[in-house]
Amino acid sequence: MSLISSIRLVVAKPHPAGRPFIIGGAAVAVVGGLLLGGWLFWPGVIFTLFCLYFFRDPERVPPPRGNVVLAPADGRVVMAGPAVPPVELGLGDAPRYRICIFLSVLDVHVNRMPVDGVVTRISYRSGAFLNASLDKASVDNERNALAIRMTDGRDIAVVQIAGLIARRILCHVREGDQVQAGDRFGIIRFGSRTDVYLPEGARPLASVGQLMIGGETVVAELLPVAASA
Repeated sequence: MSLISSIRLVVAKPHPAGRPFIIGGAAVAVVGGLLLGGWLFWPGVIFTLFCLYFFRDPERVPPPRGNVVLAPADGRVVMAGPAVPPVELGLGDAPRYRICIFLSVLDVHVNRMPVDGVVTRISYRSGAFLNASLDKASVDNERNALAIRMTDGRDIAVVQIAGLIARRILCHVREGDQVQAGDRFGIIRFGSRTDVYLPEGARPLASVGQLMIGGETVVAELLPVAASA
């Protein structure tokens, strides 16, 4: 990555969900600097800069291929293997290949659609706030699950999971929405995990430890169902 590209990533415009925090931090800095003798100025500045960095929302360019599944989030793959999708999505109890992406506080936290399709179900569940890198976080933690029906009729699931620090999951799409691969669909504040459950006939391409770029990194290739048998 070039220096200019790195700078653009760091100074990308913030996601709208970060505006209250950025404005609040700036207000604290101003009040601290002008009215309270300056003792709140630097904490306000540091908090504002952190929020500008955390809520950055850079543009992403999906690959020009329609037969792939894209990473739904930035971060590192912490688990990859068979798992049953959340029961609330109604996708059955047969295990699917699941790729789990852990987002640290330094990663971009905007979530993106992995494929083209239609959102068929969205289900939110409250829960605990365990370390999102743990396997049991997919069951115990607060989560928001989405089922997406692709243009070929197959279903894929994406799950936003709150983490140890995260306390707010935001999802901007609704059931029935038509979506495209790479579209923004939500954000999780302050550390989290995003899982994707692959459909039948998908060939996984992501490995544990691999770094993901949401909306750009290919995590699986979609094969015709007949070819995958």
